[in-house]
Amino acid sequence: MIVFAIIVTYNAMRRSWIEHCLNSMRASTVPITAIVIDNGSTDGTREYVPQHYPDAVWLPQDRNLGFGQANNIGFRYALEHNADYVLLLNQDATIGKDAIEMMLNCSDGNSILSPLHLNGDGSRLDGQFRICVSRSEDALLDDLLVSKALRNTYFGPDRESGCVIPAACWFIPISIIKKIGGFNPLFFHYGEDGNYALRLFYHHIDFKICPAVTMRHDRGEHGNMQIFNKGFMRRQMLTVATDINLSFFSRLPIYLRTLKMNNFHVLDWLSAILWILAHYHQVTTSRRKEKALGATWL
Repeated sequence: MIVFAIIVTYNAMRRSWIEHCLNSMRASTVPITAIVIDNGSTDGTREYVPQHYPDAVWLPQDRNLGFGQANNIGFRYALEHNADYVLLLNQDATIGKDAIEMMLNCSDGNSILSPLHLNGDGSRLDGQFRICVSRSEDALLDDLLVSKALRNTYFGPDRESGCVIPAACWFIPISIIKKIGGFNPLFFHYGEDGNYALRLFYHHIDFKICPAVTMRHDRGEHGNMQIFNKGFMRRQMLTVATDINLSFFSRLPIYLRTLKMNNFHVLDWLSAILWILAHYHQVTTSRRKEKALGATWL
């Protein structure tokens, strides 16, 4: 199997994130090539990675492309170099040495897989992942707490749960990238994985959890809370606007329900609506592209 790990970096020297991340790639029992796409780091990442990890594919960018578009560069490289699987991995995350081997053994070749996401020291579940586990297939908690015997995989949250497993660690068969493409560039940072999950549902592609496999994610609840909060309402509205599972009339009540969200003013809502209207052509174009099959956005 040819496996690439796509790692997007932006000032990744903090707490030796990129060192730990790439060292976990080197320790893998299955050979894996790291593709590092740097989004214009200014903290020494751009000098450190090519010097200390010459075995990694180094693709520095002149500006910050955001999470989705940078990952799309990695997807293109993987496609051009005959990958069988790609691993999306955040710069502040690490995997166990047998993680890829175990996920390959669990894979049906048609589903995205995720390990259990743990916090930085591995002492508990990552906060956002904990929410997703509670909304995943009921059998996961039943087996964990009652029968004490786990299956290889369990279905992740469904569309109605309103939850998506963070893209900090996704193991993706390249056939899925060929079928539905990469991330929607309308989402710059945060929200890309939610949009992608809605496309998976539309195209009948499963998302599964491998409970015997773990990764560690050294972050707070949402990583950069300032960026997360700043664009929250716009992302919520944009996720609805781009959802290819919804009709025009089914979107309207959802837009209105977002008005009731705590900690947000009506002006935030109006600003988000105006932004979507200003980008209406791009939004409708994205829905057409995401309904079609093929390597869209790449």
